[in-house]
Amino acid sequence: MTDVSTARFVDVHYHVGPDAYLRRHTAATAGAVYAEHGGWVVLKNHLGSTAAQAWEARQQGLPVSGSIVLNDLAGGFDPRAVEQAVIQHGEDSGLRLLVHLPTVTGRTHRSRLARTPAHPLLKDGQRPLTVSDERRELRPEVRELLRAARDLPVVLSTGHADGHEVRLLVEEAVRLDLRLMLNQPANPMTGLTCKDLVEVAAAEQVWTEQTALTYLLEYQDWEDFAEVLSALPRTVYSSDLGQPSQMDIAPWLTASKEWFGRAGLTPGRIDEVTRTAPLEMLSL
Repeated sequence: MTDVSTARFVDVHYHVGPDAYLRRHTAATAGAVYAEHGGWVVLKNHLGSTAAQAWEARQQGLPVSGSIVLNDLAGGFDPRAVEQAVIQHGEDSGLRLLVHLPTVTGRTHRSRLARTPAHPLLKDGQRPLTVSDERRELRPEVRELLRAARDLPVVLSTGHADGHEVRLLVEEAVRLDLRLMLNQPANPMTGLTCKDLVEVAAAEQVWTEQTALTYLLEYQDWEDFAEVLSALPRTVYSSDLGQPSQMDIAPWLTASKEWFGRAGLTPGRIDEVTRTAPLEMLSL
C-alpha cells in the first residue's frame, strides 16, 4: 500500500536504523509491519534524513514517508540539506517532508531510555545546536531556514526546543503562514503541559504531537496525556518508538486502543488524532 489516503492510521514519528542509537527495525521491516496493520509510518533519524530510505521502501510497495533532523551532523540550518532531502523524498507519496529542528541541543537531561550508540564515532555524542542564541532570540539562520521552507513541500517541527523557543517558533511560523508541529512538547526538554498548549498551539498553522513514549517513560502523567488526546485541537498521536528496550509496533497499537478507551475518546476523535489530523498536516 503506497496510497496514504487508504491508511487506517498514520504514525508520524518512528525510529529505524541506521540511527544514532541501535533500533529494532529497518525501514523495510518497519514498513512491512505498518502495512500488515493498515497504517502509514513517517521515519525519523537523529543522524539526519530518512528521505531516501522512505523512497526506497515505497518502491517495494510499503507505506513509508520520511523526515530530516537538522542536527549539526546533518548540516544544521543549511536550507540545502532540506532541499536535498525533499528531492530524495520524491513526489510519489503525496505527503510533505517533516523537517525537525535540532534534537541534540546540549541541554541537561538524563534520558530514561536504555540506549546504545550505533557507531564508535558517536561514543561522545553529537555537537549540540540550538535554535536560539545567547540573547534567547531565534538565530538569523533559523529565520532564513523558515523563510526558505515556505517554498518547499515541508512541515517544520520544533525538535527538542525548550518552551521559550517553541513560543518564538510558533510566532515566526504564524507570521510566515508556515505549518509547524510541536514535537512531543511534554518531554522534559520542552516541558509544555496541555494547559500551556491551549495558548501556544492555538493558531491554525500549529499541530501538537502527542507521543506514546512521553507517557511510557513517565515524563507525562495520565491526566495530561488524556487531556491532550481528548481535547486539544489539531493533535497528532504518534509512537516515538523503535527502541529495542520499548514495545514493538503491534503491542503499541494494542496499548493505544486501551488508552483511548480509558480516556473516553469517541471513534471520531480517535480517527482525528490518528489519521485525519496527521494527514491534514502532511498533505500537499
